[in-house]
Amino acid sequence: MTQVPPPFVLGILGGMGPLATADFFAKLVACTPAQDDRDHVPVVLASLPQIPPRVPAILHGGVSPLPALLAVRDRLIAAGATLLVMPCNTAHHWYDDLARGAPPMLHIADAAVDALCATGQTPPAVGLVATAGTLASGFYQQRLAVRGCAVLEPTAADLMEVIAPAVGAVKAGRLGEGGRGFQEAATRLAARGAAAVILACTEVPPALAAVGLPPGIRCVDATEALARACVAQWEQLRRNS
Repeated sequence: MTQVPPPFVLGILGGMGPLATADFFAKLVACTPAQDDRDHVPVVLASLPQIPPRVPAILHGGVSPLPALLAVRDRLIAAGATLLVMPCNTAHHWYDDLARGAPPMLHIADAAVDALCATGQTPPAVGLVATAGTLASGFYQQRLAVRGCAVLEPTAADLMEVIAPAVGAVKAGRLGEGGRGFQEAATRLAARGAAAVILACTEVPPALAAVGLPPGIRCVDATEALARACVAQWEQLRRNS
């Protein structure tokens, strides 16, 4: 019989959007080496789609989502969460506030950049398929600079004409339309010299799953990287128990 390890509960602060949260949870399950149910990561999941939009809050002084994010975080902690994650890149603009005074919280950009560099061959230039809010927050650029990577951001035209409409399409359930937009965004970054592209918006992976990855471009799925980082924490606890 599988031994029960010491208490470990992963708290997932989700709903931004619901499909992105479901994609993260599916990847968490798929990444876990398990022989039966008891080998899987214990989880409490909160999906609150009514959290105020993140991009308008960052760029235009819109309603801050922080009070809602803190309220959901506190629900997860009350439910027993000992490790927190948030499968939304843009919401990491408020990471420091959410991590303060809370159980450990993994950062999605740390997980993605670690996955990018895991082979030991760091690409000289990395493109970001991300929202304008994530780009303005700068946490990917900061982490990539530490690794010696030049960063290629989408142009203003890319954001307005391709990425923002693709995000909206995914949130409305039009995965094929969104996926084709994200393919175009990644292709444009590669044409400008990106040796790899980080899918730094959690709407991107399920959309690309519907249409396929852009051919010939190395893509790093930040959602999957975060799921694998959670599994690594769980597996380490099990080994040490």
